[in-house]
Amino acid sequence: MKKMISVAVLLAVSTSFSAQAADTMLKLPIAGAMSANDAEKRLGDSVKFYFAGQPTPTVLTQIASDKTSQRTNGFGKSAEKACNWVFLSAMLALQNRAHDLGANAVVNIVSNFNNVEMASATEFECADGALMAGVALKGDFVKIAQ
Repeated sequence: MKKMISVAVLLAVSTSFSAQAADTMLKLPIAGAMSANDAEKRLGDSVKFYFAGQPTPTVLTQIASDKTSQRTNGFGKSAEKACNWVFLSAMLALQNRAHDLGANAVVNIVSNFNNVEMASATEFECADGALMAGVALKGDFVKIAQ
């Protein structure tokens, strides 16, 4: 009997923790994230980034489409600070992938958390949880005229 009560208590506690750990989806400005954490300097200009809805230069070659999902420790940080940090991580992952593929641009970038797209030229989506923050991005890797 004690064992059954212990199991019931553990189940109740774990259920309440998982409910509290649910992510809050935030929409934050791309411009704010790009001005935080030295993002523009760290990304440099070897790869150009164009979010969905932004005008893009002429695409010479479509190379591939891919996605990235990054998470960071959000404990003790404001949601905005954690989200801006993980946004930079996601952009650096896209940049690294572009270099690997020989692309000089990533176009049609959309937020893609849990494979649910949110397209915006001015905002990105961030999942802010009690301990972690996450940003997932998806884009097309291309060569553009420079």
